Amino acid sequence: MPPRLLPLAAALLLSFLAVLSSLPAQAQSKRDTAASAALQQRMDAAEKHYRDAMLAEDEEAAARASSAALSEMKAVIEACSKQRGCSVPTMLATYERLLKATPQLGEEVFDDEGEDPIDEGDFASADVPESANAASLLSEDGQRFVRMVQFNPAVQAGIRRWLTDMRPSLMDSYENYRYMQHLMSPSFKRSGLPEALLFGIMAKESNGKVHVGSRAGAVGPLQFMPATGSRFGLGNDGTGFDTRYDPRASADAAAAFLNERMAGLGNSIELSLAGYNGGEGRAARVYRESGGRSFWDADVYNQFPAETKDYVPMVIAAAWLFLHPKEYGIRWPRVSTRQATLQLAQPASIYELTICLGNYGSRDGYMRALRNLNPRWEADTTLPAGTSLNATARIAWLYRFNCRGGKRAELAKQLVASNVQSALVRVGPMTNPGDAAASAPTQDAAPPPRPVKPAKPKTHKVQRGETLSSIARKFDCDLAGIAKANKLKAPKYAIRPGQRLTLAGCGG
Repeated sequence: MPPRLLPLAAALLLSFLAVLSSLPAQAQSKRDTAASAALQQRMDAAEKHYRDAMLAEDEEAAARASSAALSEMKAVIEACSKQRGCSVPTMLATYERLLKATPQLGEEVFDDEGEDPIDEGDFASADVPESANAASLLSEDGQRFVRMVQFNPAVQAGIRRWLTDMRPSLMDSYENYRYMQHLMSPSFKRSGLPEALLFGIMAKESNGKVHVGSRAGAVGPLQFMPATGSRFGLGNDGTGFDTRYDPRASADAAAAFLNERMAGLGNSIELSLAGYNGGEGRAARVYRESGGRSFWDADVYNQFPAETKDYVPMVIAAAWLFLHPKEYGIRWPRVSTRQATLQLAQPASIYELTICLGNYGSRDGYMRALRNLNPRWEADTTLPAGTSLNATARIAWLYRFNCRGGKRAELAKQLVASNVQSALVRVGPMTNPGDAAASAPTQDAAPPPRPVKPAKPKTHKVQRGETLSSIARKFDCDLAGIAKANKLKAPKYAIRPGQRLTLAGCGG
């Protein structure tokens, strides 16, 4: 069922249950019996049209057809309620069957017209002392923070940048965050830290892209360096997966880091953010040597690198915009985030799913959402049938329509399997057309030697940006074979630049 129709069906069921309770007992006649039978035939036909719509490949056509079927069911039940001898409970049984057959029916409401609910007041202080509670500084009543935003030129410049040339990044950050909000925000709320601060850090660090990495070695949605991540419980979980990429784990670590920094830096949000970006040791030294002066004090400010001087006001600006979008004319993207899982009916990669899902209900499609919700999997790794993936109700609905089989799924598989090298035709060495006469063979000339096919390499040195899947495709290798030969564990198949791989199970 198209998600926007789910609440309609549930509402109709409730309304006609009320009608049922008010119907008097009425005697039947042959005419009444015939009329009731005709209504039942209409209801059966409408149910069939609805179920046929659920199997259609075109989701927009399916939405129109299922909407028409629901309207017909409503008309039939209304007519039944006025027809002597017609059994409204029998008609309502159709709705009950649809409620059971349709995934997430009654659970998700896709309201494309309203505002996203941003809970500005749900910043529980937990066990954090009130003076250290950043929520009090980011709330409407936090006058120090209000003044900082209104009168600090650096923060004002940050707001200007987010609203002009960086507005697309701000919108992307919000959309990406909404898919992960249920994983990340509880960590900050439990720690007495505002969700807005989490959003500001994430927007500046990664734009909400879980698999982003920096040249310095920081990775994940909140960009933890290896040593800092390890101190707060992040790193290899024993399967080859680095939990710095995990949204929930990285949010837990960030909350712990910030509360530790605020406790040691006079509850200063700015200095704590400076420590997050520029190193906690530097921030602690500057705070100690300055006698606890403000980050905005010139002597303090100038001891931080240019990156940190940019970072602090930009995070604060993004946090402020998260709390006060209407004031600045921001209308956040609508994101349908009801959580669901989908089970692969056939092998597929996230790349394949991205293609066959399409972008119904989303401007950019669903690759980023699938990657963020399933950080353990590389986008080009083919996952076996039966694999469960974290998704949303809308993604699961689109998967049912477009990816379980059919033309779209086959097209996606074909596109992902395409290889540029297979398009090249090699017939021999290139020659200069001007030398054609000189090089033309005579009757007595020996035939040209056949070109020697280069031997397949037996090893490969991993280059930056390569994955095991991309290497397997490049050399026409079986992924499982090359992983076994190099003792690489699923599902991550972790490799590093410079590593020498044995190319086993590769084609000739």
